[in-house]
Amino acid sequence: MASYSFTSIAIHALISIPLLLNLSCLFHNLNLAAAAKHGSSKVHASHHHHHHRGNHNHPDPAAASDDSNPRLHLAFLALQAWKRVIYSDPYNFTSNWVGPSVCNYKGVFCAPALDDPKIQVVAGIDLNKGNIAGFLPEELGLLCDLALIHLNSNRFCGILPQSMANLTLLYELDLSNNRFVGPFPTVVLSLPTLKYLDLRYNEFEGPLSPQLFKKNLDAIFVNNNHFTNVLPATLGGSSASVLVFANNNFGGCLPPSIVSFADTLEELLLINTNLSGCLPQEIGFLYKLRVLDVSYNKLVGPIPYSMAGLSHLEQLNLAHNSMTGIVPDGVCCLPNLANFTFSYNYFCEEEGICQNLTSKGITFDDRQNCLPEKPYQRSQKECNATLEHPVDCFEHPCEGGFGGGAAAFAPTIAAVPAATPRSSPFSTTAPSYT
Repeated sequence: MASYSFTSIAIHALISIPLLLNLSCLFHNLNLAAAAKHGSSKVHASHHHHHHRGNHNHPDPAAASDDSNPRLHLAFLALQAWKRVIYSDPYNFTSNWVGPSVCNYKGVFCAPALDDPKIQVVAGIDLNKGNIAGFLPEELGLLCDLALIHLNSNRFCGILPQSMANLTLLYELDLSNNRFVGPFPTVVLSLPTLKYLDLRYNEFEGPLSPQLFKKNLDAIFVNNNHFTNVLPATLGGSSASVLVFANNNFGGCLPPSIVSFADTLEELLLINTNLSGCLPQEIGFLYKLRVLDVSYNKLVGPIPYSMAGLSHLEQLNLAHNSMTGIVPDGVCCLPNLANFTFSYNYFCEEEGICQNLTSKGITFDDRQNCLPEKPYQRSQKECNATLEHPVDCFEHPCEGGFGGGAAAFAPTIAAVPAATPRSSPFSTTAPSYT
């Protein structure tokens, strides 16, 4: 879990917000390296058991006073500023956000500071499923001790405040199922301890920042937005185990640099992202993959032979593309394969055991291909029109290159499930979204 350290700040209230932001987070920035070195997984593990919705950690009343705990006073200023820009709260999540005892606020979770166990700080905010309408104020940056923010399934709108760069201890950021807008929020790239980033189901647009793939993130969810352009030709530097890009309009090809995730990547979902060209052979080097879904795209060419090496693969979905050639026995024999969907392509032959996947207990769908003697296949006319013009993936792996323009946005067909709230304010394991 995140390594975070709480340091004392002697700041009084009647100072301008920008100065407060800079001063209140100064010592966190200076001591971040030391905090990371010594770690604090025990703190997070402890809170995972003791902090639950409706069962808050109530500090000593004296700890909430302005004089004895400047950090809780800063939190009070931030939360009151936030409440002022909330204009609809149908479930009364913020109705008890009154007075200086912020650790009693619904959805606000406090924890002892590591540098002084007698000092309480606001370490988490969880407003999941609140259906709250409003936006995030600049004062949010005063909450420098935050380890997590969970705002799933609300109606927050606007852009993210730049003051969030002060949240240098933030480990989890879940903004999914809201109405945030604008380009990719680059402020998240400045969060040094961030591990879990969830921007699903918003209105973000434009290209993804290449720097996103250089962050040491474990889970990246950007699906169901309006991101465009292409996936950056150079990926790498990230330690992500889950990448979900589905239902955007990237276009172009999956770059061979996807291999840079080989040591960590377990789930890759590229459903309905307007991908074209051939799947690179490098896809077969992602030896930890358990889930690969590239359905509802414009992929062509054969299944890469290298995929026979994906021994951990459980789910493979190639449906609704224009892929051709043979369904290789090496893929059908993968030891952990449980679900293999390759319908609505132009495959013309199934090797070996691929002809009888039921005998292996594998759930499969081979409809609407060009497989002889199999039911529910394409017409001979459809098959000939495509198969007479085979694609050479070695000579033309990506028609138009990685910078090629994207075609019109395809309708959202395939479904990545709606974002599931992270229910525990101190949970440590990213859920599976497949």
